[in-house]
Amino acid sequence: MDTRIIVTLEYYFQKRKEILNFINSNNNLTADQIIENGEELGILEYKITALQVAQEN
Repeated sequence: MDTRIIVTLEYYFQKRKEILNFINSNNNLTADQIIENGEELGILEYKITALQVAQEN
């Protein structure tokens, strides 16, 4: 079980990094793109936090 959590966390960390790189590397994002990416980041952060809590227990 712990191995699956670690692999999933690595995947979510990579997805978070991709989104942040996309946001930071573009100077002409629309408001909708910023909002959509922000929502995705919020969901990823929630999942990461939940998995980290599960990993500790």
